[in-house]
Amino acid sequence: MNYQRIIYSLSIILMIVGLAMLLPLFWSLYYDEYDSYALALSCGITYLIGVIGYKKTKREGNFLSKEIFVIVTLGWLLASLFGSLPYVFTRIFPTYADAFFETMSGFTTTGASVLTDIETLPHGLLFWRSLTQWLGGMGIIVLFIALFPSIGTGGMQMFHAETPGGNFVKKLKPRISETAKILWSIYLLMTVTLAVLLWLLGMPLFDALCHTFGTVATAGFSTKNISIGYYNSAAIQWVITIFMFLAGINFTLYYKAFRTKSLGVYAHNEEFKLYSFFVLVAVFLVVCSNYSGSIATLDDTIREATFQVVSLLTTTGYATVNYNQWSYFAQTVLVVLMFIGGCMGSTGSSIKVGRILVLLKQAKLELVRCFHPHAVLRLKIDGKSIGQDNVINILQFFFLFLAIAALGTMFMTFWGFDFVTSFTATVSCLSNIGPGLALVGPVENFAFLPDVTKYFLSFLMLLGRLEIYTVLVLFLPSFWRKG
Repeated sequence: MNYQRIIYSLSIILMIVGLAMLLPLFWSLYYDEYDSYALALSCGITYLIGVIGYKKTKREGNFLSKEIFVIVTLGWLLASLFGSLPYVFTRIFPTYADAFFETMSGFTTTGASVLTDIETLPHGLLFWRSLTQWLGGMGIIVLFIALFPSIGTGGMQMFHAETPGGNFVKKLKPRISETAKILWSIYLLMTVTLAVLLWLLGMPLFDALCHTFGTVATAGFSTKNISIGYYNSAAIQWVITIFMFLAGINFTLYYKAFRTKSLGVYAHNEEFKLYSFFVLVAVFLVVCSNYSGSIATLDDTIREATFQVVSLLTTTGYATVNYNQWSYFAQTVLVVLMFIGGCMGSTGSSIKVGRILVLLKQAKLELVRCFHPHAVLRLKIDGKSIGQDNVINILQFFFLFLAIAALGTMFMTFWGFDFVTSFTATVSCLSNIGPGLALVGPVENFAFLPDVTKYFLSFLMLLGRLEIYTVLVLFLPSFWRKG
């Protein structure tokens, strides 16, 4: 393992994070608030350490597979460690665990928060908090690949190790750096479009940008204590609902639709159709459950149900209502959605619709084999055969996801929390959703948790964002052996 190559790459990531801190510094200076010193110092420290590492090392030769896993995992960990400096220097949190939790939650697009009064934060910190989730939405490593195409053959492995569903996302161009640029271009276009729409609908520009970051990254940090519900605007809620839904779609479909100048790519994509089906069925079930006996109009019920269904399915985590007060059936529907997530290649997390599709088709094939044991059956998605290696990979991922969720729930209950709080806190962090139910519901936060559980949930956020394998492989003793 070549540690110079690793330090070289990690240094570039730190330089990117350091430069990103200039944007919230601008807002802090514009509003003349007390956090400007903390942001400037954090920016200087992060960028300087990155420059020193970059100058003192060099990248020679191609990256080994082991080095890729180390770079991706440590890259996200370092981004969170240095990204927490603005919170540390302003001392808005009582412990470092809180600062780290908030930063990891941002970069992994989880949206879980330990802030009890968000609206008291200065604009610079609020913007940095939102910007971390935007950077994490498409991915720090994908941005690294786009900005530094000279990385060579290791870029494709890095892309797969970081991108949600990366192993099942095809290259759009021969060079992975070109694919990364296309994905970031789509991401930027979606960001600008939504920001302008929210601004035109009456949101202040600052709020429009912050909520845009949270929406297109399917992250969920808000500048308001009661999230999107603060604006009490049906138009804003519908626009954000639409863009959350769009952010949960595989980004490669946008490029294919643009190249073919046809929307037929969506009609022929099985994952997109299943994704849309989940949304429609879940909305129908929640509306049926909530409308009976409700004083709200049918229009309001549909809007609130659609917003929350799309928000939790795409792992965004925004809220317009306290769904802790919904019927148990409606809450159960939302919990099921937490396990599904967005499409492969989207900014959403969790298991992913694409994997669910493969599992459903594999289950059907196994049922057919019961009465046709000698039949030659092949699993196909969009007319293309899926190899057994990919099916096994998905089955293993599904098992690990459920096993980690179970163990995480046990760990949380050990610290004295009720089952619903423990289970939904674990699943929401592993699925990068943010809010859960009970004590971690949409109008609550994670501030009351002991520091040890905050670090544990932060680890789950990293596991979920990097899709388990990339992180867990580092814990194998054989990984560090030579040869």
